Amino acid sequence: MASSDYPSSEREAGQISLPEFGKMFKIQTSEKTGYLQKIFSAGAPVIAITFAELLIFTGRIKEAAATYTLLLIILSLSIIASKKLETRKVYQALILLPVLRLVNLSMPIFFEANIYSFVFMYLPMTIPITIVSVYQEIPKEGKMDLLRKMGLYLPFSLLAGLIFAEAEYLIVQTRPLIPDLSFFNLLQLTIIMIFIVGLIEELIFRGIIQTRLEEFLGPAGGVLLASLLFGVMHSSYGTFYEIVYTFLAGGILGYFFYRTKSLPLVVMIHGFINIFLFGIIPHLGPGLGLV
Repeated sequence: MASSDYPSSEREAGQISLPEFGKMFKIQTSEKTGYLQKIFSAGAPVIAITFAELLIFTGRIKEAAATYTLLLIILSLSIIASKKLETRKVYQALILLPVLRLVNLSMPIFFEANIYSFVFMYLPMTIPITIVSVYQEIPKEGKMDLLRKMGLYLPFSLLAGLIFAEAEYLIVQTRPLIPDLSFFNLLQLTIIMIFIVGLIEELIFRGIIQTRLEEFLGPAGGVLLASLLFGVMHSSYGTFYEIVYTFLAGGILGYFFYRTKSLPLVVMIHGFINIFLFGIIPHLGPGLGLV
């Protein structure tokens, strides 16, 4: 690739002079150092988030809230101080997770954990998500292209959602968020789980965080770290198996997003998982009552 830089006699002999070899080694070392710096820049807040979620997992809510508050301040200052645009964008993406968790932890205790609590937890996130999305110019799927693919996306996401939900139900044994499977209750659950919970979470984890980390660390690093964060952010379920499962499920969703660049696809899969997990399966039983 760089053979034209060397004298023909050295190329023919398969030799490179020591000064040229030193230059090549220096470039390679510089590239490796730059990538290690990127890993540290992205990895440090990821480790902090993981630590905070570990505190939640062990029931230390106050300590977790304090950790997230400190992380929120550090990321905010880092965004101001960082001279590199790509690093600032990574911090802008990751700052959404402390905000999300602090909103979740600040929910008044008189709100019973029900279907409407998701509305109060997720709707406030539309403001920071919109700000970050506009500033970072997150790409969107064309409307006409989406309509053409919807005939494939809808049945695929329905089937995938059922499979994921059946597996997850074996781990967490969720209780139903609706009293019965009437049309009105299912409609409420569908709207909230697809257009609020699924949309907000996928915008954060896949649309913003994974997109930014892919550009920062490459596709593999982006999918891996976004999936890791998706898994640890499910620590509130209180079971290690749920964290592992959501990490793996997040990896699959991340791969789907990487291959299709379709946010609606992963939103629908995520939404149908929750519809089955919190509505249909708890009422009908595993296997939809057929087994």
